Amino acid sequence: MIRSSEYWHSCDDSFVRCGLCPHRCLIKEGTAGVCGIRENCGGELIASGYGQVSSVALDPIEKKPLNMFHPGKFVLSIGGFGCNLCCPFCQNSDISLEFSRRRHNAQVLSPADIIKLAKETVPHGNIGVAFTYNEPFVGYEFMFDTAKLVRDSGLSNIIVTNGHINIEPLEALLPYVDAMNIDLKSFSSAFYSRVGGELDVVKNTIALSLRHCHVEVTTLVIPGENEDSVEEIAAWLASLDPGIPLHLSRFFPRHKYAGKAPTPRGTMHDLSNRARKHLKHVF
Repeated sequence: MIRSSEYWHSCDDSFVRCGLCPHRCLIKEGTAGVCGIRENCGGELIASGYGQVSSVALDPIEKKPLNMFHPGKFVLSIGGFGCNLCCPFCQNSDISLEFSRRRHNAQVLSPADIIKLAKETVPHGNIGVAFTYNEPFVGYEFMFDTAKLVRDSGLSNIIVTNGHINIEPLEALLPYVDAMNIDLKSFSSAFYSRVGGELDVVKNTIALSLRHCHVEVTTLVIPGENEDSVEEIAAWLASLDPGIPLHLSRFFPRHKYAGKAPTPRGTMHDLSNRARKHLKHVF
């Protein structure tokens, strides 16, 4: 499927400037931005990943993870390809960062196809559609078009995201969003710089989204990387709302950190207890 992208403008010498996320990639004709799927085709920015699906599954909603939004229900989970960060510890790198072969053979589904699947699974406990697995914001147009149909059908929209998006496209999408799980990977700007992101952008995404929908936050705890940030994260979230659920997720060896040991269970328990000094709901 071919779909023009939103949030871009033309520049000199057939370059285009993408305005979806803070990278604001200047993209040469015939190439893509950092995300790998927003491409300059003949001086026009194309959503080349539109409708390309890497994964489809009916998941327990707690797997997103969302523990306090329709607990016990299921959600039709849709994944695409690409990401606008470059985390060396990525837990889904085959679809977010190393996806060229899989994308070539990807299943293609339209927004209408997704709605059909969602409605068919309602008798099995499905409450809507979750955009997840890879970074869904890089496939903004497909998510936006599908989310509007989901809302019209009376079902819920869920986004599982790294939160690295500009304010304008986020504000345009939020009226269609019912729940989000947003990664807050660290409370260190230096850490975010290493993975190609900006801490303040993610904080702004969390704060803005809280005004519009249910929000839960996830931090992947990586040994020797971000343990010191967990209590800072909890305290900052509590300053917004002490009822925000925080999920501490255990790191397992993946991608460029394949040789690193998993997070010790004792570390997870200790950090959970520290976070509970500030927040009511820590999982």
